[in-house]
Parts: sequence; structure tokens; C-alpha cells
Amino acid sequence: CSTHPNQELFFCETCDSVFCSTCTGGTHKPGGAGGVEAPEDLSSTADHTVIPFSIAIKRISEILIYKANECTAKLNTANDVVLEEMHRLDHSADDSFASVNKLFEEVIDAVGKRRLEVLAEVKTKKDEKRKVLDEQLQIIQKEKLEVDSEVEALQQQVDVRNITKKISDLNCKLDTISQLAEPRENCYLEFCRISGVSYCEAVKRMLRDVGRVKTSQTCASLCRASMETAVTHLQTMAKVQTVEYPGNIQDVGGDPVTAEVTNEKGEQIETHIEDKDDGSYEVTFTPQSVGTFCLKVQIFDRPIKDCPLFFEVTEHNSPVLSFGSRGFQEKGFVQPCSLTVDGQDNLYVVDTGNSRIKVLSPNLDFQNHIFNESLEGRSVTGVSLGSSGDTLVTVNWRTKTVTEMTLDGKTIGGFSHDELVEPIAVAVSSDGDVYVADNGVGAVLVFESCGKLKRKIGEKGKKPGNFKEMSSVCICDNGDVIVGDTRIIVFNSSGEFIREFGGMKTKEGSRGRFCGLSVDSSGLLLAARAEKSRSYIQVFNKDDGSVHSVIDSHGEKLRRPTGVAISRNSDGFVFVVDIGTECVRKYRYK
Repeated sequence: CSTHPNQELFFCETCDSVFCSTCTGGTHKPGGAGGVEAPEDLSSTADHTVIPFSIAIKRISEILIYKANECTAKLNTANDVVLEEMHRLDHSADDSFASVNKLFEEVIDAVGKRRLEVLAEVKTKKDEKRKVLDEQLQIIQKEKLEVDSEVEALQQQVDVRNITKKISDLNCKLDTISQLAEPRENCYLEFCRISGVSYCEAVKRMLRDVGRVKTSQTCASLCRASMETAVTHLQTMAKVQTVEYPGNIQDVGGDPVTAEVTNEKGEQIETHIEDKDDGSYEVTFTPQSVGTFCLKVQIFDRPIKDCPLFFEVTEHNSPVLSFGSRGFQEKGFVQPCSLTVDGQDNLYVVDTGNSRIKVLSPNLDFQNHIFNESLEGRSVTGVSLGSSGDTLVTVNWRTKTVTEMTLDGKTIGGFSHDELVEPIAVAVSSDGDVYVADNGVGAVLVFESCGKLKRKIGEKGKKPGNFKEMSSVCICDNGDVIVGDTRIIVFNSSGEFIREFGGMKTKEGSRGRFCGLSVDSSGLLLAARAEKSRSYIQVFNKDDGSVHSVIDSHGEKLRRPTGVAISRNSDGFVFVVDIGTECVRKYRYK
């Protein structure tokens, strides 16, 4: 202390201040000396940490050295990373040089090959002409030898008649020889370039399009990956957003992005990467089990920010959208029991208690209500799209009638039949046949569109393939008939029993039943099942009856689902009507 040389200074770590206890009266607050009260109460500094200034200097020096060493270590690491990136840049440039050289070597080879082809063509034409002229020369030499031989023989002749005859023969030969004086082939041979074409310019244009030098400003350590909730057996997407230094979002694609997803056992899951060409990339995969999974994303073989990313895969599948509650207005339902979708994914929900059909958009927005005399009496329990795709077919259990109407509610036709007792569900095949599940008869009745009964499928009983309590029916593209009962029962187009699967058996018999069915184009069968303790949607492989997945509707429990319809336009979505909660929900199922 400048005032008290022999007094040791102190340092308050709380206040970050140096003081002399004599000057401050022990409170390390100004004004405490000489019996003058400090401005603040002593209790305000009683819990402060005070140490000798010499010790504080030592500690601060140690902290300074530690921080300096830490900075130096990080700078060394940064230096190594940058040097490594420079080495990789050199390797990338060498690879690019090699690619460019290889490309132009291929061009040079192609030009050289074509040059040899054209030269060979010139030589071939020359050889063809020369061959003709060589043959003509051989004939001339042969004729010359014959004439020389005859002249030599005539020099020994004294017979005038023989000499006269030879002269006559030579006169005839002169006519033939005169023809040999004209070459049988000409010497014209010229390479003609195509006029008006600049090959130099054409080659320049071609070589201008051989490729481009591609670079990227993406900084891997700044890029991020975000994920949606991962559910077993559903396609999951992680979105990777690339960022350039010093933090600007990239708006172009083309970066070499790699991704790897592994489960708890270290097993890799198949992944697909789609470049959206806007600086983002979609990584999709389908986990097949619950647990902790790991996502590793790399760009230029360097990990992005916060990678590896660990995430949980759950078995709970909550609805994407939900619509409706009990009521009479636009959003109101009273005992909705069946639904179907058209080619544009518009939903037609039988609002039985309100004697109407509610029309919803694919996003479950209200469109309008359909009213028809066949819907009155609160007893329509089944609806299906007509074979043409632009009509609705309903079944009324009370009046025992099947009615076809337009999509705006105008009656087209309908029928009843003496065989109908308790019709509960309806489906229409592509050829127009109407399939009615009738619990009173204990069979599926197949009618022509005019109402003529064609045949019955199945019967009540306890044997495999027998019915107990039907609730739904649907027709596959191949003509198979699938019936929802306490089990799922499959018949072929002729009505012959094929297989049954699903359901739970107890000592008291089968528990629960399937209340809605729908088949997609890939062969997956979705079935709503209602049991005493819970309700859910099961996804089966139609051909063998194995369970693909289950929609448990976690968070918004299904109480009593009564109808299922698969989206026709959006792959992997299904609509479910629930009479227990009196609403319609939309789920993902793959």
C-alpha cells in the first residue's frame, strides 16, 4: 500500500478489487478508515472471498499461463487441420489434373484414330484405281509381246500369202490396240472438306463443353442436420443444411455428402441421400426397431456440426392430422362409422347419426355435406366408391338397401334383395360387382350392379374360414376378397377360402375384431382392430399375413375405429374414422 508500506494488500475475488485493510477499515470498501462508517453495511461483503494479493497474483499468473497454453494447443490443432486441408487440396488438384489430361488424351486419341481412318480411305480409293490401271498395263504388255513375236517370225517367211495374212491380222489388232490407248481408270483423287464448316471452331465449341472445374464454399463444421421424430417401420428423414464460411446459408447443391445410420448393435441401416439443389440434402432411412441410433453425416470426409447425432427411435405412431368432434355443425360427427376416398384423396365419411356424408379434403378440411333419402334413418353403415370412381355406393342395414349416388348426392339407382338380413358393409369390384357383408346371413353376398344375386361367399361357423361377426369387406386388385371378422379371412375371386390370420384367442374364444380394411398397391393390408382394453391399426403383408407394423396412436388413443381408407395420391398415408372419439385421423404407415 502506498500509504501503509508494511501493510499487505488483499484481493477480493467477488468484487474483483485490490484493497488495503487498514485504509478500508477491514471492509475493502472506501471510507472505512479513521472511524468513518463504510457506505455499505458490513454484511454485504461478509460472504466475499478475500485472499492475499500475492496469492491472487500467483493464481492469476497460473490461469494466464493455462489459458495461453490452451490457446496455443487449439492454434496448433487449427494449424494441423488447415495443413491437412491444404494437402487434401493438393491431392484433389492432382486428381483433377489427371482427369483433364486423361480427357484430352482421349480427344487426341480419337482425332488420331479418325485421321488414320480418313488416310486409309484415301489409300483404299487409290489402290482400287491403281489395280484397274495395272490390269490394263498387263494387257498392253501381253499384246506387245505377241506383236514382237509375230514380227520376228515373219522375217523368215518368203511366202507372200502368209505375209499378206499376217498384215491383215495386224490391221485388225490395231483396232483393238487403239482401245488400250485410253486408260480404263482416271487419276482423279481428291479429299474434299465440307464447305462452310469451320472444324477449328467446332472443336473449340466441343471442347468448351467437356466439363467444368467445380468448387464449393461449404464449411463442413458449420453445416447442421435436423431430424423429425423417428418411428419404427416409418421412413425417417434428416435434413442437412450446408453453410459457407463465415455462416451464410448455401443456396446451391452438388457437395459430396455422405451419411451413415447405425443401430445399437452397430449395424448399418440403408440410407438414401437426395440433393435438393438448393443447399439442402435429405437423408432418408427406415429403422426397423426401437432404441438409440446414430447418424453420421460428412461433407468432404469431414463431420458436420454436432455429429455424430444420437437419436431415439420410438414405436409410438401419433396422428399427423385430426378432424372433428361430437356435434352437428361442419366439424361435428355423431357415430361416424365408415369412409372411402376418391382419386383426388377427398374423403367421404358416413356421419350415421346425422344422416349425411361429410366430405373432407386430403388435409382434413371440411368441404361440404351430402344428403340423400337413403342416408335417412341413421342406419347407413357402409360406403364404397363406385367402379367408375365418380359415384358412392352405400348400404343401409335397417332398410336392407344398396344405393348408388353421385358425389353430390343425386340417386343413380339401388336395389334390395330378399336374402339381405343385416347388411353391415359394402365394397365394389372393378367390374362393378357389389359385395355386401351380411351378419344376418353369415356370408358375403355378391350382386350384379342391377341387384341380381350371383353367389355367396363363406358361412357362419367355428371352422377356419367361417364367419363369426363380420364388420368390413374389401376387394384386392387381383380379385381376392378380404373380410374383417374376429380374424382377417381371405378368399379368392371365386369365393374359395385361402387363409386367415390376425386376431387373439383366449379361453373364452376370440377377443376383439377387425373393424376396417384397406389394401395398398404394394400389398400391405391395413386393418383397424378394436379390443376391450385398446384399439389400434395393424399393417399386414397381405400375401402371408405377417405383421409389418402397428399404429398405436400414442398420445391420441383410438377408442373404436370403424373404417380405414388408404390415400391414393400420397404414398404411405392412411385415414381412420373413430366412432369412439367421433373424429377422423390421418396417419403415416410407411
